[in-house]
Amino acid sequence: MASGGLPVVDEQDARPEGAGAPEVELEHLDTLWFQVTGTICNLECSHCFISCSPDNHTLEFLDLETVLDWVERSGEWGVKEFYVTGGEPFMHRDLAAMLEAMLQRGPASVLTNGTLMREKTLRRLATAHEESRYSLEIRVSIDGPNPEMNDPIRGEGTFERAMEGVRKLLDHGFLPIVTATQVWDQEEDEAVRREFMENLRAQGYENPRLKILPSIKTGREAARSRGYGEGERVTAAMMEGYEEEQLICSSARIVTSEGVHVCPILVDEPDSLMGQTMEEADEPFELKHQACYTCWLHGAICSNYGGIGEEVT
Repeated sequence: MASGGLPVVDEQDARPEGAGAPEVELEHLDTLWFQVTGTICNLECSHCFISCSPDNHTLEFLDLETVLDWVERSGEWGVKEFYVTGGEPFMHRDLAAMLEAMLQRGPASVLTNGTLMREKTLRRLATAHEESRYSLEIRVSIDGPNPEMNDPIRGEGTFERAMEGVRKLLDHGFLPIVTATQVWDQEEDEAVRREFMENLRAQGYENPRLKILPSIKTGREAARSRGYGEGERVTAAMMEGYEEEQLICSSARIVTSEGVHVCPILVDEPDSLMGQTMEEADEPFELKHQACYTCWLHGAICSNYGGIGEEVT
């Protein structure tokens, strides 16, 4: 039994006979993701759904030439925007060059823990943003409005370091989206959101952008709280009348050091690796993983907007 009292279901558990998981087609490749630092991160958060850490080399860094090649060819597939994640993207020495190339072709977003905001890199990114016709969004993960709530999840001192990162981004003209995984009780939600907004305004962020995310109960999060329960999986009946464009797998793919995966949530799963080329990755994907249930339930959790994390200002 998991700590939350519900059974943890193995991803390989068989479904009832005749109850195959529904498939989702890649309708259009709107968004191309890059896991530029693989599963390597300067932090080791206790809720990380792919268990990133300084010594997790399951997925390695992408080199600059590989990223530039994918960006150059992205127009062939109709890509409209780019997302950069990790691990921690700001660990990559070529991050600025990658984003400069992306901003020549479309909007770009970076998902970061905000603790490695170096002045030289920020100045370069601010210039690229100013000179581009497209927007550069920076998403900073902070999992509580104070050190008492955030630091047990992300590590001692990370709240202050991330808040300093937010201040640096503001100083360089960015309006970061602060994302928080909901690790608090539902009844605390309104008070937590209010404290978040108050503390962000205290940093000089007049109109803060806050996005609350659901937890993905895989990786270290399954041990921290609980894994998925038996009923938490997507069925064919659940897809009847459902707008599939809410699911990232209908409009995106992610490039990693191993090849092209279906989405950033499932990169730990062997079957999420769809091939080495976009042509190989242009196949339907079966929603058999229980993490797909969270995506189905909340919708658009990986994008800047949507789901339970609609932007709060």
